[in-house]
Amino acid sequence: MANKKSKSKTGGSTIALNKKARHEYFVEDRFEAGLSLQGWEVKGLRAGHVQLTESYIVIKNGEAWLFGFHIAPLTSASTHVTPDPTRSRKLLLHRHELDKLIGAVERKGYTLVPLALYWKRGRAKLEIALARGKQQHDKRSTEKNRDWDRQKQRILRNR
Repeated sequence: MANKKSKSKTGGSTIALNKKARHEYFVEDRFEAGLSLQGWEVKGLRAGHVQLTESYIVIKNGEAWLFGFHIAPLTSASTHVTPDPTRSRKLLLHRHELDKLIGAVERKGYTLVPLALYWKRGRAKLEIALARGKQQHDKRSTEKNRDWDRQKQRILRNR
């Protein structure tokens, strides 16, 4: 039997990351959601023409929607389809996951933030997080700790 290689937690190949989210928010819990996409959008994802940094997630009528997610259409896209690069896209989650997210957002004041977009078994998946916003002093202390960790690694390497 062939040995299976272990993959990272985010699955196969990463399409886009939202590095800004880790700077702006404390990530509490993560979920994996599918995306409801059109054909030209999948082609744009495969080409890597996506921008995840300014997107956000809103819950409407018991469903999760992704807003501000930009997929640039390919020039070779079909002529009978008029692409809308920033249309709202529905997120596909299980009911118990949606219930947990709705409760946390409405009662506890959390925010839903997209973290990463990746391929898993040929399907596009979005990693979303329940997050709390950071204040300015929290951002400074996180950056200070990160710099100190980097300096410690340099010191240990030089010894």
